[in-house]
Amino acid sequence: MFSFEDPFPNVGVVIFHSLEVRQKALSLLREGIPNSEVARRLGVAKGTVGYWKHKERAERGECPGRRSPLCPRCDVRELDAPAYVQLLGLYLGDGHIVRPTAHSSPSLSVTLDDTWPGVQDECEAVMRAVLPDNSVHRVRRTGCQDVKVYSNHLPCLFPQHGPGPKNSRSIALAPWQRELVDAHPWQLIRGLIHSDGCRLTNWTVRTVGGERKRYEYPRYWFTNTSGDIRGLFTDTLDKVGVTWTSCPRGGVPYNISVARRPSVALMDAHVGPKY
Repeated sequence: MFSFEDPFPNVGVVIFHSLEVRQKALSLLREGIPNSEVARRLGVAKGTVGYWKHKERAERGECPGRRSPLCPRCDVRELDAPAYVQLLGLYLGDGHIVRPTAHSSPSLSVTLDDTWPGVQDECEAVMRAVLPDNSVHRVRRTGCQDVKVYSNHLPCLFPQHGPGPKNSRSIALAPWQRELVDAHPWQLIRGLIHSDGCRLTNWTVRTVGGERKRYEYPRYWFTNTSGDIRGLFTDTLDKVGVTWTSCPRGGVPYNISVARRPSVALMDAHVGPKY
């Protein structure tokens, strides 16, 4: 009897090997002899030997094929909750999930300015903590970088994903997300500030004793065109005792300000300037 094994079906070369040769090759492989040496001894192409080895492992259920990373939602894998909540804030601010037709998995990209390399590093760190079995990388663009990860489970982790911009659709937390945000509110605030916010120095002029004096004071500023995301931000500020005000520009309420000294001190303790 003969065995036909063609590991390169597109080449168009048909090679027949006896079952004895194949069994001899598998016996040598089980003894730990390298593929190249087995091929040399038996006069068989190295690729064919590798194919036989792979096929036998697959038949035994030992094929070392690519393992599908586990999902905290689908597979009940432990989730790094603080890292996830911060990544949720980054996603809601400057992140987007897409699935190009040429790719087998959707990707999450968070676009961050090169002015703040520490924020980029922190985003990469929390992304790795949330998806430790997936490859995280960066795509350099003019003046910024996309911190990026591919995973089939991104829609499980971020149910806010949907067609169109986030400001054109409803953004609401799932009950399990709400529990995590309630447990780690500062991580959400940090992620939102790192994406769509900043700490800046404001100034004003006051007349004291008939003399005009310039005063400077720190302020946290958050800008997002989604009313739902602004509401999520301000609701979380309320829960941690931070006083905020809405600052419409041209009648458009896109801006949230935190300027009172005790509230700025709280923000400094838990968030701080971007870096």
